[in-house]
Amino acid sequence: MTSLSQNISVFLDHFNQLKAGRPLTLVAVSKTQSADVVREAFHCGLPIFGENYVQEAIDKQALLQDLPIEWHFIGPLQSNKTKLVAEHFSWVHSIDRLKLAERLSAQRAMDLPPIQICIQVNVSEEASKSGVNPNEALALAQAISVLPQLQLRGLMAIPEPSEDETLLRSRFAQLKVLKNQIEKAGIPLDTLSMGMSADYAIAMEEGSNLIRVGSALFGSRSPKPHPQ
Repeated sequence: MTSLSQNISVFLDHFNQLKAGRPLTLVAVSKTQSADVVREAFHCGLPIFGENYVQEAIDKQALLQDLPIEWHFIGPLQSNKTKLVAEHFSWVHSIDRLKLAERLSAQRAMDLPPIQICIQVNVSEEASKSGVNPNEALALAQAISVLPQLQLRGLMAIPEPSEDETLLRSRFAQLKVLKNQIEKAGIPLDTLSMGMSADYAIAMEEGSNLIRVGSALFGSRSPKPHPQ
């Protein structure tokens, strides 16, 4: 076994123990990883990959089009990149403005399935972080839910890095409460995208059913290869 296959095997054993039969999705965060690494990871049992940088992801997709990979865009989305994302991704986790959703809706080809959408919520209300304010999430969900060629699936959050488990749990719990509030308003949601390499176990305990894991699978991240 290669070191990558060993990492993936160990992680999947732990992941499967934690999820204990619950339906839970693992997105392998492959930003800055080569197409060859993604190919090996796919053959080790990882069918879903998350990318942060549009052009880097599209270059990899071209080299991996023989594989039935499900591609998720999980990074901050710029308006001038929405067309490429609409053409090349099945999921987008990082919608925090109606303008972005409207552009994706208009630019998604009608012969493609709707893009699966998560609204990114800034649960820690950090000025430097993307995400809609929690108080504005319901209005954004209502507006997105009626757009064609999009299917609103749930909420995503990236809490501030912290060693304080109580704080992390409160952030994840806040997102779950917000999801419930939006559902009570008549908008069905089935996804909580929360938890990364450092905190996925806590997130799973707090109700996450989709985690985004990079370094725990691939090791320490190499520098970003080129500007996006």
